[in-house]
Amino acid sequence: MLEKLANNSQKAINDKTYEISYRTPKSEKNLVKQIRNNKHASLITEVKFSSPSLGNIREVSDPVLIAKQMVDGGAVGLSVLTQPYLFNGSPDYFTKIRKNIEVPLLMKDIVVDKVQIDAAEKLGADVVLLIQAIFDKKFAKDIDEFISYAHKKKLLVLLESHTKKEFSDSVKTQADILGINNRNLDTLEIDLDTTKSILKDRDEKRIIISESGIESPKDIQFLDRCGADAFLVGSSIMKSKDIKGLVSELVLAI
Repeated sequence: MLEKLANNSQKAINDKTYEISYRTPKSEKNLVKQIRNNKHASLITEVKFSSPSLGNIREVSDPVLIAKQMVDGGAVGLSVLTQPYLFNGSPDYFTKIRKNIEVPLLMKDIVVDKVQIDAAEKLGADVVLLIQAIFDKKFAKDIDEFISYAHKKKLLVLLESHTKKEFSDSVKTQADILGINNRNLDTLEIDLDTTKSILKDRDEKRIIISESGIESPKDIQFLDRCGADAFLVGSSIMKSKDIKGLVSELVLAI
C-alpha cells in the first residue's frame, strides 16, 4: 500500500496537480503554540472525502462549510487532503479553506518530491506532512534535506512514524512536530496501542500528535494518558452527521 501511495503521488506530480500559479497567505497562528496553550484536547481535524481503507467516506460537498463546522467545534488546526487519487483531495479545496479559515492548516499528502513542498508554500499551508517510512523505503530521497527545504519555505514539518524504529529515527531529525500513526500504512490495520507502545518511556519535548482510529472521548482520554499532546482525527468526523457536535465532544474529552 505504501508503494501504491507513493506511486499515486508521482502520478499527481506528472499530472501537474501541484503546479500552483498563485500565492495564498498562510495563517498568522502557530500550530505548536496553539497546542501548547490549549486547555482542552487539541484536535487537528481532517477534511477528506475518501481514503484507501474506507473508500468514499462522505459525498463530496462544500469543503469550506465542513471546515467552518470543525473550527466552530473547537479544532485548533485543520488537515486538508490535496492528493486527488484515493483521497478525493484537491489543492483547490485547500485554497478555498485557506481563504476562509484562520486556524493553521496542514497540507496532507504523500510527499515524495520537493515540488509538493513548493505547492504547500504557495497554497498558504502552515505545516507539511512527511512520512518516515516513505524515506526509509526509498520512495523519496534524503529526509533531512526535505525538512530543511520545508523550513526554508517557512513551513513547519509534521514527521509521521508508525513503529518504534521509525519514531526513533524521526526524533533525530529537525522536524517541528512528531506524529504517531496508529494505522499501519502497509496493511491499513489500526491499533491505538501503537501510540502507547511508542510513548512508553517518552523523553521528547516536541509536540507529539497521535493519528488515526480516534472515534470517541474515551479514545482521546486513553491517548492523552499515553502521552500524546494532540490528536489528528479524520474519518470519524467526516462520517458524522453533526461535525461541529462531534468535534466539540472530542475537544471537551480533556
